Amino acid sequence: MLYIIVFFIIAAASFIFAMLGLGGGMIYVPVLNWAGFDLVKVAIPLGLLLNGLNTLLVLIPYARKKLVDWKGGAVMAVTALIAAPLGAMISEKVPVQTLKILFAVMVVAAAIRMIWSSKQTEPDKMLPFLKRSVIGFFTGAFAGFTGGMLGLGGGFIIAPILMMMGYKTKKAAATTAFVVTFSSFSGYLGHMAQGEMNWVLTVIVVIAVIIGSQLGGMYMTQKAKSKQVKIVYAVVLLAIAAKMTYGAITYRPKPEKNVPVKDQSKTSNVNIPVKYNQLVKDET
Repeated sequence: MLYIIVFFIIAAASFIFAMLGLGGGMIYVPVLNWAGFDLVKVAIPLGLLLNGLNTLLVLIPYARKKLVDWKGGAVMAVTALIAAPLGAMISEKVPVQTLKILFAVMVVAAAIRMIWSSKQTEPDKMLPFLKRSVIGFFTGAFAGFTGGMLGLGGGFIIAPILMMMGYKTKKAAATTAFVVTFSSFSGYLGHMAQGEMNWVLTVIVVIAVIIGSQLGGMYMTQKAKSKQVKIVYAVVLLAIAAKMTYGAITYRPKPEKNVPVKDQSKTSNVNIPVKYNQLVKDET
């Protein structure tokens, strides 16, 4: 039953995020964590895998409509590709509570930026290619590092920057998908060494992403209105941020348990700390 609920949530998230060229890691990671899977070892690595898969698949309808700026997004893609594994390696050293707070802050920032942009008219002119490349270099590096650390593709950073550079909403979404695909898979490879693979869960959520991303991509290219998409996106992000903030505030690490073990040399009981449910027996 749990896997069925996760399937539908992931599919719905893929549909919504595919419309903006984002992978959906902002929903994938907390949903997997709420479902009881370890944040660092399962939720973040799997979130990155699904993130990359979602954006890779949604590139198909975007490319057919010729909405992807391959040349303009190339610089961002390269720097994000390099920076994402670095963020992934850092995440193992950052406390879980800190990761959740950082995650919530980033999500709120993305939501506020999207609400603001929903009130703006579509731009009619982009910055020159050289300026876009310079901005893209630093944006890709920051988005890749942050995304790799938090289990995101960094699209929530990239999409607003592209719009600020003069990209129309649909073109920004398509180009974001292109960049996020590289950063997500690169970040996933960085996490894979210390991650734990749950094959049943992976197959279920991959199918959900395939369905959701294709439906979301087709809807965005054919029927969706930019302002409506931005507002829905912002509302979803704020709800996630609220939940993640609550989780960070109420988070308590699992306490260590003591089990009595007989010390024959002293004929007395000695308490040996044992993490979680592992039992250590003294058979001497």
